[in-house]
Amino acid sequence: MAVTLSLVALFGLVLFFLLRSNNLGYGSAFVATGFGFFLASTGAAGPINQLATAVIDALGNL
Repeated sequence: MAVTLSLVALFGLVLFFLLRSNNLGYGSAFVATGFGFFLASTGAAGPINQLATAVIDALGNL
């Protein structure tokens, strides 16, 4: 739960700055999609949460 809330805040913040700077491209589409999935917690959010948790765990083990 804490990881999900942190990722929603991170994606939201990054998306806010991308929209504000008018720097819209493939990267901002990825950020907007990630933000939407985490925020809405759709059926696809489970695998995305697992992937994000695995990446965070892997970064912690470096």
